[in-house]
Amino acid sequence: MQVVVRDNNVDQALRALKKKLQREGVFREMKLRNYYEKPSEKKARQKAEAIRRARKLARKRAQREAGVVTSGRR
Repeated sequence: MQVVVRDNNVDQALRALKKKLQREGVFREMKLRNYYEKPSEKKARQKAEAIRRARKLARKRAQREAGVVTSGRR
């Protein structure tokens, strides 16, 4: 991963690096690796995350469809 420092502006480059690391999930991975997670707990966590993602996606779809319908009635 690379971040270009322009005009000796290290603060801006650091913000960009943090944003990239956040997007890649590095901080989350570090947090998970701080302690041992039993395989059964890992499986349960991953299943719960998948359910959360599916619900969020369904919610967004419903909002989008509702938005299209309401804007068409005007």
